Amino acid sequence: MKIAVFGQYYQNNTHSIVEKVVAFLEEKNIEICFYRVFYHKLIENNVQLSNYKTFDTHECLKDNFDYLISIGGDGTILRAATFVRDTNLPIIGINAGRLGFLATVQEENIENLLNRVLVNDFSISKRTLVSLASNPSIPDLEDINFALNEITVSRKDTTSMITIETFINKEYLNSYWADGLIISTPTGSTGYSLSCGGPVIMPTSNCFVITPIAPHNLTARPLIIPDDSELTIRIKGREEQYLVSLDSRMASVSNETELTVKKTTFFILIVEFPEEGFLRTIRKKLLWGEDKRN
Repeated sequence: MKIAVFGQYYQNNTHSIVEKVVAFLEEKNIEICFYRVFYHKLIENNVQLSNYKTFDTHECLKDNFDYLISIGGDGTILRAATFVRDTNLPIIGINAGRLGFLATVQEENIENLLNRVLVNDFSISKRTLVSLASNPSIPDLEDINFALNEITVSRKDTTSMITIETFINKEYLNSYWADGLIISTPTGSTGYSLSCGGPVIMPTSNCFVITPIAPHNLTARPLIIPDDSELTIRIKGREEQYLVSLDSRMASVSNETELTVKKTTFFILIVEFPEEGFLRTIRKKLLWGEDKRN
């Protein structure tokens, strides 16, 4: 068995989590390959590691890996997805962050849950992604043109609202007069979209959510659409440029640019365990049921 270990940051509990993961994998004689940047950060912070192989590109992960372990928060898994892409490599999210809707394995459960992975005692959650095409093209977003959480268009260098003309399957939907617009996957429904009034959606649902950001017209509400829809977006505003973001990757785009948003042809696979499932996570993270009247 061969497992990739991915991370972005060194946090207070990263040291102990990495030690537990490495000790477990070595005991089971599993080959370990670290993300190169993360590996060097660990060495710089005096984490005692052997001379492991490293990877630094998407192409490297096509080389017969069985799983990728992501150590961090949900943002780390979003970044890991840009490496995994269409390889069908399942991601195990170990939470070293705060919220953890995706990274649900807690430090105290690492050995137990990794043991269950080895005996196939888990489920796979297939997560839909959303892709972006543009005319003209956006060089900064051309290589990685997909998002696991959401694609967002928003104003730039202005306090004025922008007008976002939106079409679904070539049919006119609305011209949103707002600070921006979010097109969210079910996975991203607990992120930016939720903070802007969007609904919480079960992660394997076959839909997207269109959520306006601070719309001037209060009748402009979030809209759930089938995930086989194709959205076309055009921006009008006083400024020459606006912002487009795919999860945490961002670029400036001119007013003339036409954006096309639709589902990708591949999924991201997330390893899940019943005791760390989505319903338990939202109860815990959103404090549902804490009202004693319930």
